[in-house]
Amino acid sequence: MAKRIRVTALGIALLIAVLLSPLPLFAEDLNEMAGIGIGLTAGNMWFVPIKAISVVMGVTQGAVSFVLSGGNVELTQQIWQDTTQGPYLITPDVAQKAIGERPELQQK
Repeated sequence: MAKRIRVTALGIALLIAVLLSPLPLFAEDLNEMAGIGIGLTAGNMWFVPIKAISVVMGVTQGAVSFVLSGGNVELTQQIWQDTTQGPYLITPDVAQKAIGERPELQQK
């Protein structure tokens, strides 16, 4: 009987502790996070294939420019650098940089 009272008292103490503890506050709403995820996925559905085509074409054009320019290494490297540098995916940071600082989207 004494063991049951201790378990019950412990359960009540835990319940009180949980009920009186402050709730965690999240800066982002669940709907907002879902919208961001859907937007990034939809954007990447277009961006990734286009970026892949751009990289392949840039590497090919760089090689062709090397041959046609008589071995101009600087031109070839510049074409390769311009077409192969990232980003390769749209991330939340990339999207934030693209839209810039918008006060109406800032968390309060």
